[in-house]
Amino acid sequence: MANRFASFSEFYPFYLSEHSNRTSRRLHFIGSCGVLVLLALAVIQGRPWLLLAALVCGYGFAWVGHFFFEKNRPATFKHPLYSLVGDWVMFKDILTGKIRF
Repeated sequence: MANRFASFSEFYPFYLSEHSNRTSRRLHFIGSCGVLVLLALAVIQGRPWLLLAALVCGYGFAWVGHFFFEKNRPATFKHPLYSLVGDWVMFKDILTGKIRF
């Protein structure tokens, strides 16, 4: 299963299918916004512990979306790198209106 996808472009349609619930997508988006804010604060204020808070924020919102709304396991567990990239590509696609928010 780990080598099921030969490239990110093969993985991304699967990733999107795992995010069909609108509330789940919204939670991912909110979590990603929180990550960006916490990363900026960590740099601006020189507080490295905010990096951990960013990690908890991003995954926390995403996993709530998966467990309570999608009712599936996050792709992070089997495809951690592709899933991380997928989070940010989906974030960009929501911002640009390619994916409905």
